[in-house]
Amino acid sequence: MKVTLILGSASDSDHAKKITDLLDEFDVSNETVVSSAHKVPEKVIEIVKASNEDPQPQVLITIAGMSNGLGGVVAGSSIHPVITCPPAQSLEEYQVDLNSSLRMPSDVPVMTVLHPKNAALSAIRILGEGDEGLKEKVKARVEEVKGKY
Repeated sequence: MKVTLILGSASDSDHAKKITDLLDEFDVSNETVVSSAHKVPEKVIEIVKASNEDPQPQVLITIAGMSNGLGGVVAGSSIHPVITCPPAQSLEEYQVDLNSSLRMPSDVPVMTVLHPKNAALSAIRILGEGDEGLKEKVKARVEEVKGKY
């Protein structure tokens, strides 16, 4: 099982690290690549094609600010679940840029998760549906959180 993070820009690396840190905590294999849907769409498609040919269960997480074409381009060709987690730095950025992550055409299923930790946990839970060991880790995490309140 694997999570591939596709960043629209290297400047999104700090945001991606918040996701990969949690994936590492759950021992979920992950890879981060940088490829802009606007500047090098052909490279994005190559990444998605390689993912589609890999038989292991996977989730792709896209991270792109401003006009998020990346999530849609990935979801339009991927056979795997796609989560987009925009790296907005302020409420104003969310208000201006979020629409491009939320409004996707039909047959382009992208799940938008704003908090990087929740994006990681969403991918982990998706993968846990097919992996009992990971599902047990998720169960333990849920109980740990519940025990704090």
